[in-house]
Amino acid sequence: MNQNVILTCAVTGAGDTPGKNPNVPVTPKQIADDCIAAAKAGASIAHIHVRDPDTGGVSHELAHFREVMTRVREADVDIVMNITAGGGGDWIPDAADPTRGGPGTDIQTPAERHAPVGELLPELCTLDCGSLNFGDMVYVNPADWLREHARLVQAAGVKPELECFDLGHVWFARQLQQEGLIDGDPLFQLCLGIPWGAEADTETMLAMRNKLPDNAQWAAFGIGRAQMPMVAQSALLGGHARVGLEDNLYLKKGVMASNAGLVEKATALLDNLGARVMSPAQTRTALSLNAPHVSQAKGGTQ
Repeated sequence: MNQNVILTCAVTGAGDTPGKNPNVPVTPKQIADDCIAAAKAGASIAHIHVRDPDTGGVSHELAHFREVMTRVREADVDIVMNITAGGGGDWIPDAADPTRGGPGTDIQTPAERHAPVGELLPELCTLDCGSLNFGDMVYVNPADWLREHARLVQAAGVKPELECFDLGHVWFARQLQQEGLIDGDPLFQLCLGIPWGAEADTETMLAMRNKLPDNAQWAAFGIGRAQMPMVAQSALLGGHARVGLEDNLYLKKGVMASNAGLVEKATALLDNLGARVMSPAQTRTALSLNAPHVSQAKGGTQ
């Protein structure tokens, strides 16, 4: 069992969730406020996407990322910041011509995905490790794109969190490490319960964990009702954990969650298991992270 757990709060994601739970943050200010609230509730890391403030839909706008980072860095709390670099991979075949992307398709090059990371230099960023049938769409990550993306992250000096949605993704992440594209001890995130990837259960988590490199640190999360069970299971198997409204909208059946509420619930659960949540400072030491680049996040608040 891991008795010193790094707890990430994924505050918003990119899914069509704001209409399902009014606590899902949409504007840069709301997203930053939820990062700050998660920090005050005890989270070690805040993982962020940004949204179009007018529609609530997915956005890749650098100015939105900059505003979130600025607001959090200027707040009176500390939290490790983790920017998504996994946007721009959604392929939805057109109904009339499935060789073309239909409405909702959103594809970015590795350089476009990397732009907010390269500009703002967070302590962590995500690096997805393979393609996936993601519900009714295809999440597109060709191997050569991922190699290119890994090189960009490496050159920026940002630590990648290797997102693995299936067992083959762990295999490819090990390949990136063998090719010298991942520096230091790798950090894996085992993403469980997304249709049609790895299932959110003990057998799947254990199988993925057992394929990790010997020097790896790892975390896991489950979506929906599997969120808290996977927090406990990950800690029991030696890993870290993630909660947040990106992955789950409910505190319990019939009760809408907030990000701070999910962090508090996970913290209490880990405490009952005999574990503690690591502080941001302890997290930086444990993961060998660079110091926050406060100056790069300046500007852009309204």
